[in-house]
Amino acid sequence: MTDDPQKDQPDQLTPMPDDWRRALAVVAHPDDLEYGCSAAIAAWTDAGREVAYVLATRGEAGIDTLPPAECGPLREREQRASAAVVGVSEVEFLDHKDGVIEYGLALRRDIAAAIRRHRPELVITLNHRDTWGGVAWNTPDHVAVGRATLDAAGDAGNRWIFPELVEQGLEPWNGVRWVAVAGSSTPTHAVDATPGLDRAVASLLEHRTYIEALTSQDPETYVREFLTGYARTTGERFGGRPAVAFEVFAR
Repeated sequence: MTDDPQKDQPDQLTPMPDDWRRALAVVAHPDDLEYGCSAAIAAWTDAGREVAYVLATRGEAGIDTLPPAECGPLREREQRASAAVVGVSEVEFLDHKDGVIEYGLALRRDIAAAIRRHRPELVITLNHRDTWGGVAWNTPDHVAVGRATLDAAGDAGNRWIFPELVEQGLEPWNGVRWVAVAGSSTPTHAVDATPGLDRAVASLLEHRTYIEALTSQDPETYVREFLTGYARTTGERFGGRPAVAFEVFAR
């Protein structure tokens, strides 16, 4: 695979696998899931599937006008409210430092532990490549967490990797069947966004403090235009239906 959005892509996106019950979404920051992924999550929870969130940081370095000690708790509250809109009640924070997450054994161990706790069949993460479609540079946090999540899906099933987790009562979980990467420039699968799109908009709007610091545009206009535009563009490769795209790695 490459970072060139014109290469390695099927003409049409395949529907996401649906023969699963539990999913775990692992990302770096509050709002990462809401920028284009939560419409799929709303549809999944509507269908009775269980989805939990794990965030590496509390996003405490994300707003220039707020010191981290004030920003972190605020963004945590916004993330919990945002998750609730799409039917997610379990939200965990790993307390890595925002902006300076390091890819390595500590991060892999923390994510493997989360996978063992939640025992998902589907793991979701965000674009782990250096760029967004070869156009914009990705952040180190996204790259580190995305890559570590892909690795930790295997680590979670091997009792001889991080044996201290077994000592903590976390038995290996080798039941991850897919890792789905949102925001990839080389997606392979998609989910119909129609049933969950309005709730995706409402979910992203719960991050109001962050959005108001990000743009001078009316928050609701900004959010709706961003999410509907993304879903509409993705839908051109999914039968004309608004959609959320993922690059799926089977295990």
